[in-house]
Amino acid sequence: MKTAATSFKQRLIGYLVRQAHQPRGIVGWATGRMFAHRPSNRKRNIWAVSLLDVRPTDRVLEVGFGPGIAIAEFAARATEGHVYGIDHSLVMVRQAGRRNAAAVRARRVHLMHASVERLPDFGGPLDIVLAVNSTGFWPDPAGRLRDLRHLLRPAGRIALVSQPRSPGATRATTLRAAQELQDLLTQAGFTDVRVETLDLNPPAACVLATNHPAGPQGAP
Repeated sequence: MKTAATSFKQRLIGYLVRQAHQPRGIVGWATGRMFAHRPSNRKRNIWAVSLLDVRPTDRVLEVGFGPGIAIAEFAARATEGHVYGIDHSLVMVRQAGRRNAAAVRARRVHLMHASVERLPDFGGPLDIVLAVNSTGFWPDPAGRLRDLRHLLRPAGRIALVSQPRSPGATRATTLRAAQELQDLLTQAGFTDVRVETLDLNPPAACVLATNHPAGPQGAP
């Protein structure tokens, strides 16, 4: 029989997982602040952006941008381009908007309250897509990745980052997660799939791939 303490702990863990998935209210705001100031999160996001070789005129999308750390890094590199972000947490949209206020005012950064299931119009093809620790929450991730591939220009790049946060996560946990992401990207029609790792605790993996259409009409 479960004790009251065990039941409370399970409910608390469930609540925290839901907040990580979709931060809401005061607790959600505090969660975003924690994400933004955790050194490993900042290092991981900056590293992921650095792997994408962002050019000044690139058009970039981050899916699930959280407090906006990677958005700021993209904006610093795509100085003549546009950086788009979607997040289904209104709390994160507001928090990331404050963090990137100058670029938002300059209309170089565009943050939208939207989900990956219903992608908005970005006004043209994208050069780069990034998602950090969010694909595990997507319904039908292979389908969503196909949708994102269709938004990328030919030779556009995508990066999916995973740093498992489950208790006891190890390098092996990260590598298993990376393999799952590789498989999803391949299913979605991406090519040139490769994995980079960052030595954190636990390690982070960034799975990168390219949109190379298979012929004049592209892959299905």
